[in-house]
Amino acid sequence: MYQICISGAAKGRSVEEGRLLAQAAGEAIAKAGHALLTGATIGLPNYAAESYKAAGGKMSFGISPAASKIEHMMKYRLPTEAYDIILYTGLHYVGRDTLLINSSDAVISIGGRLGTLHEFTIAMETNTPIGFLQGAGGISTEIMDIMHAAGEEHDADVVFGTDPVDIVGKLEAILDEQKHIYYAARSKGFHKKHN
Repeated sequence: MYQICISGAAKGRSVEEGRLLAQAAGEAIAKAGHALLTGATIGLPNYAAESYKAAGGKMSFGISPAASKIEHMMKYRLPTEAYDIILYTGLHYVGRDTLLINSSDAVISIGGRLGTLHEFTIAMETNTPIGFLQGAGGISTEIMDIMHAAGEEHDADVVFGTDPVDIVGKLEAILDEQKHIYYAARSKGFHKKHN
């Protein structure tokens, strides 16, 4: 089981354009048997979390910018219903984004605005595999140009597609390969040390 994050717009036009994609992504993660992480926010991440639970997902985690459940609901006006566990970080949005991406094995990004771009840059800096589910507008449509401008257009850990099941499969393949390389290296180090 991997921990897969859904990153996407909380507000704006890409929420309406991406609602069905987010729901399908939540369902795909559930059916693949993975845990779901989101920023415990409204919009696309919440649509994905609701769909994940409806599809029988095993564990949904929300990572909140708020310091408590009361602050989460009253100050930030964020949802709680679709989550098995919410971590109330008190880190506001910028700190929450860093913890969210660093807690994820992989990320699926849908649509989005500035926060989604922030989460993308964290994923790139931390070598966290990220899949862009196309079709919701927003930042996701600009990512190839942003990567080109940053000299990162050939990153194997960044994948694109329009089918949530395919994106989940691509991310699983990347993670499986990383796990295989890690265990092989660990095994070689273990045998050298003890032979």
